Amino acid sequence: MDAATLIGSTARPSSTPLPVHPAASCGTLGRHLARRLVEIGVKDVFSVPGDFNLTLLDHLVAEPELNLVGCCNELNAGYAADGYARSRGVGACVVTFTVGGLSVINAIAGAYSENLPVVCIVGGPNSNDYGTNRILHHTIGLPDFSQELRCFQTVTCTQAVVNNLDDAHELIDTAISTALKESKPVYISISCNLPGIPHPTFAREPVPFFLAPKISNQFGLEAAVEAAAEFLNKAVKPVIVAGPKLRVAKAQQAFVEVADASGYPFAVMPSGKGIVPEHHPHFIGTYWGAVSTSFCGEIVESSDAYIFAGPIFNDYSSVGYSLLISKEKAIIVQPNRVTIGNGPSFGWVFMSDFLSALAKRLKRNSTALENYRRIFVPPGIPLRREEGEPLRVNVLFKHIQELLSGDTAVIAETGDSWFNCQKLRLPENCGYEFQMQYGSIGWSVGATLGYAQAAKDKRVIACIGDGSLQVTAQDISTMIRCGQRSIIFLIKNGGYTIEVEIHDGPYNVIKNWDYTGLVDAIHNGEGKCWTAKVRTEDELTEAIAAATGAHKDSLCFIEVFVHKDDTSKELLEWGSRVSAANSRPPNPQ
Repeated sequence: MDAATLIGSTARPSSTPLPVHPAASCGTLGRHLARRLVEIGVKDVFSVPGDFNLTLLDHLVAEPELNLVGCCNELNAGYAADGYARSRGVGACVVTFTVGGLSVINAIAGAYSENLPVVCIVGGPNSNDYGTNRILHHTIGLPDFSQELRCFQTVTCTQAVVNNLDDAHELIDTAISTALKESKPVYISISCNLPGIPHPTFAREPVPFFLAPKISNQFGLEAAVEAAAEFLNKAVKPVIVAGPKLRVAKAQQAFVEVADASGYPFAVMPSGKGIVPEHHPHFIGTYWGAVSTSFCGEIVESSDAYIFAGPIFNDYSSVGYSLLISKEKAIIVQPNRVTIGNGPSFGWVFMSDFLSALAKRLKRNSTALENYRRIFVPPGIPLRREEGEPLRVNVLFKHIQELLSGDTAVIAETGDSWFNCQKLRLPENCGYEFQMQYGSIGWSVGATLGYAQAAKDKRVIACIGDGSLQVTAQDISTMIRCGQRSIIFLIKNGGYTIEVEIHDGPYNVIKNWDYTGLVDAIHNGEGKCWTAKVRTEDELTEAIAAATGAHKDSLCFIEVFVHKDDTSKELLEWGSRVSAANSRPPNPQ
């Protein structure tokens, strides 16, 4: 029997649900997709059901090694897949056509900006409706169904529209393998009538992918190492700075090899925090221009040579384009290219190969590290408080610092938490994530859900502002439903504080909520959840003791009241510089 006859004999009207049982589904698209996700390391898929994806969801539910996590909305499902990918290396979400796709797309754009492989699967129209003049629901009322696809083309590295079983296997596997190779999201649309129909191409288990390692051009690698070693070995006080692309290049260990071999001090760019070990004796803090960790910025900017490994220089990371670094002093190492000062650039040279080879060619030079140790003064402790004094943000983060261990991970929301969390010193194996390039407020709620689902051996500590929580609060419900035990510090100051420091106005003030009351209502007595309000340091101490003691196996939500003007000094400086960059007048024509 040929494929066309087989499809014709088993097809049913789309209104009739397709039963899923082992005998009938052994050679179906739905089972293949489920098994492929498991094979690449996905154990949890974040979803919102809709009529175009229901049959597909049946097949995902039927896979015993896959857990379907139902989310409150598509945006949070996408953020959860983002958070999951940060811990597990790949994430996946499933939504319905257009109304779901255009809702999740903001999260997928964020994953693209952060180089995260997220498989975004959309249940699409019945395959018979393509190429007709039919107008379908969940569309903008035109017979052209390509609007969603065209939107995703700019925020994914490849797209697959599966509306024919003959090439479905190839399209699905090509898309998923591309996500892993490029470390970017992909879009897969699957017609709603196809998941349960057997087809010969799905007759066996998915063959594990073999993703050929990228190997540097040996001539280019040798030339780049030679030029870089000459450049650095004649410098007086060189330093190294880790950027966010170190993760996508899988070069963390090679970076440490350079630090160990060279004796150079190393810093991280803000979006690189958590990628390199902060317990390393050569670590000197976060390099962020005018808002760097104390003494770190001075050491980096006074250096006569620096390696930036995987940097992203944007207006936020450069503090409104105000970094005091010179191109002629810099070696810029991107995932597949090395540029030496104002001189040569070497392509198809991969970061891990380059750094490992460079480590063997560098003369030991600890001058900058010794300078740092000479000028370093340990951070002060917050001023002594008075009895019953309202809680200050710097006191809150002193206590959060004491919570950290190798069994925890920090999720920092866009806002002042960026700056306060940068100052946390991460113990060995402590996770750390935030979304600096895209900076979408509300990201952290879904990301906390996804990260905690992926890293069940860690307790996630999320620092979220009240303005951000109001965007995505609903999926605290899903955290409770999944039995997660994260600790959420809701920092309540009545507005969008980060935007206040860039440009203030009445639009930065938000409606006050009873946040613990909201979470208690979401909890509704089902699952483990504990909430507390804290206004003083004593109340905070009691709440943390309860969260790590009697309620250590519960989701803990701590509503922290702080003054609306209580911000980090770094945000004040950063905000004024970003404001200046935003308000530059047009260049004369």
